[in-house]
Amino acid sequence: MNDQVVDPARDTVFDLLVVGAGPTGLACAIEAQKAGFRVALVDKGCICNSIFDYPAHMTFFTTSELLEIGGIPFPSPNAKPTRNEALEYYRQVTAYYRLDVRQYHKVESITGADGDFIVHTTDRFGRHRDLKARKLALAIGYYDLPNWMGIPGETLSKVRHYYHDPHPYFGMDVAVIGGKNSAAIAALELWRHGARVTLIHRGAGMHPHVKYWIKPDIENRIKNGDVMAYFSSKVAEITPDTVVVDTPASREVLHNDFVFAMTGYHPDFTFLERLGVRFEGKDRCPACNSQTLESNVPGIYLAGVIVAGSRTNEIFIENGRFHGRQIAASLVSKIKPREETRDAVAAGDPID
Repeated sequence: MNDQVVDPARDTVFDLLVVGAGPTGLACAIEAQKAGFRVALVDKGCICNSIFDYPAHMTFFTTSELLEIGGIPFPSPNAKPTRNEALEYYRQVTAYYRLDVRQYHKVESITGADGDFIVHTTDRFGRHRDLKARKLALAIGYYDLPNWMGIPGETLSKVRHYYHDPHPYFGMDVAVIGGKNSAAIAALELWRHGARVTLIHRGAGMHPHVKYWIKPDIENRIKNGDVMAYFSSKVAEITPDTVVVDTPASREVLHNDFVFAMTGYHPDFTFLERLGVRFEGKDRCPACNSQTLESNVPGIYLAGVIVAGSRTNEIFIENGRFHGRQIAASLVSKIKPREETRDAVAAGDPID
């Protein structure tokens, strides 16, 4: 049986194919479409999959206007918008611009060259679909690749690298590994919803970059004994019912039901390397033109956090959202939009 899907539009050639449908990827598609180009996006998850994986009750650290894309206002009754408000906003923007988003399509490989790329994808049913494009923009983020600790037991089912909701952990012994914002937020929410929380961090205290309204909260909970904390300590092993912690004084074996390893995430360097993208320096910054965002591989643009390599704390939605304008400007200088696409965009009609 042939599992290759026969797509009626299989001969369609997109001017730009965007890999990644987060806020930056959506912004890239919008700006290219506004410039008259035929655009599609693919994502192995849903639209804004990383934001969907944020804690259910999360509030952004920034204001709503700094999350806006495509010139569409982001109304919010709150000083800082919530996760759910952001998801609603980006859905509405996607609908407004009638973006062609192929959700749940994992990119398996990319072949071809500048002007004639073929993106080989697999949908959620395991069927193969190929998409053709003249240019590519990679806005793949980094949130789906956690930093592993390299310790025994790290792959046990009780270990999570994402914190979503505190309810399932009521009355449980929960260890939170890390000392930055995500660890502090998880520890506080879990404690407030009835979990017995132990925080373990290799640093001497909570990271100084923890947000100013969160840091005193977690430090006071630790001081009061509400949250047990081991600083200057490392988890040596995780077992089905314990965590083993090396502290400055001794090795401690703690009863444990669940572990949240909030140890950070990293870009998919391997995927980029397979495409020929070159990395430079200890921070593994990809070779990329700072004006156009075109990588050392002709026709492949980079957008969002991956532009900064492993320095994942430098680019956020607030500044990555402007990368689409740079890429669209480069496209205008390199290729000519098809007349029928340009006319449809000008008329506000859907691009079929």
